[in-house]
Amino acid sequence: MTLCSDLGRELAEPLAGTAPVAAWWLVVEQPGPWGAKALTQSHLDPSLGRDLDAAAAEHGGRVALVRRPRRHPDTHHPAAHRVWLAGTTPGATFLLGGWLPSPDALRSLDFAALGAGSPAGLPELRPETEPLLLVCTNGRRDLCCAVKGRALVAGLRDDVLGRVWETTHLGGHRFAPTAVLLPHGVMYGRMDDKLALLLVEEARAGRFLDDGYRGRSTFERPGQSAEAAVRRLLGHTGLDDLTVSSLVPVADRAWDAVVEHRDGRSWTVAVRAEEQQPPRPESCGKSPVTPIAYRADVPVPQ
Repeated sequence: MTLCSDLGRELAEPLAGTAPVAAWWLVVEQPGPWGAKALTQSHLDPSLGRDLDAAAAEHGGRVALVRRPRRHPDTHHPAAHRVWLAGTTPGATFLLGGWLPSPDALRSLDFAALGAGSPAGLPELRPETEPLLLVCTNGRRDLCCAVKGRALVAGLRDDVLGRVWETTHLGGHRFAPTAVLLPHGVMYGRMDDKLALLLVEEARAGRFLDDGYRGRSTFERPGQSAEAAVRRLLGHTGLDDLTVSSLVPVADRAWDAVVEHRDGRSWTVAVRAEEQQPPRPESCGKSPVTPIAYRADVPVPQ
């Protein structure tokens, strides 16, 4: 069987504008097996998983389960769960981390405050400065993530393993291996171990890496494409240098996106959605579909 990610690479489908949309992320350690819908198909209490998933959907966030790379015990009741809470808004990013004796405490999170951009955590969660890289390895969701995601984390150096974790579904199987860097919510695809290592090292210095960039989860997908296009135009940029201040529909499947640099510069970027031919499966074993790519045109200064 041809892997969907191999076909996606052969067809050179654009990466920009393919990230899931989430202004904040809740990351919960849960060892053991994950089903295709991991929040309700793992050793996590399924009622808690449903509640967290519903809260994230209502308040603009996303919940991910993680486990340690390489070897992870199949335990129903770990002594404590690592938990992180990340806000992705440019200029107001935050990353809180700690241990909870039981993930049930997450029910008391102020999800409305998180949706408004406030770092409303729990007393056990403290600010962290080191970036966190989550690599999708959810093989029950897609074969590519199992084969390529696990190979990626296995190839990483030991000095970054404390900040690199296996995670559940990130979307975009056909771009595997896929990853998200927190707290900034920048998403990547078609990664290798050298790129992942460089990504962590650059993020430690606050620098953005363009290779394999899918977009920042903070923004809607047309805005992701616009921000990525401006980054390509500028070259070297910092992780929090750009924001998408407005996204206005101007025609059917067309938008004007205003991308602003924190130094005061701005660009009005024309974005259009285009069908990708030929049809291809978006996941291994699924029927071919016609995906959408977002094309962004940045005006060149005269």
